[in-house]
Amino acid sequence: MIALARLAAVVSLVVASDARAVDRGQFGDVPDDIRAWFKSMRSAAGVPCCDVSDGHRTSYDIRGGAYWVPIDGVWWEVPAKAVIRNAGNPVGGAIVWYVNHRGSVVISCFVPADEA
Repeated sequence: MIALARLAAVVSLVVASDARAVDRGQFGDVPDDIRAWFKSMRSAAGVPCCDVSDGHRTSYDIRGGAYWVPIDGVWWEVPAKAVIRNAGNPVGGAIVWYVNHRGSVVISCFVPADEA
């Protein structure tokens, strides 16, 4: 139990420290309702997914009941706790929020296209 709590704390720190939104004006034309949706997204654990500049449109596959997404040419399984349901999806396509940390990908949130 203590190991699980430590792991959760480390993941939270990694996500908080590496998830830096980079908005150099390229998202200026995003409508306010879409921007508000991105800002409101939270993982099942209540952790903010971040912002419009942190979400990536993606294709996905379903294998054995789990979502898989391609990131930098490699397919990664989306943790069940990262899948956000019942939040709608105003952009229509799947969105994944992730960070690269020490050669590994940490997926914090995922909204499938079928939530549109």
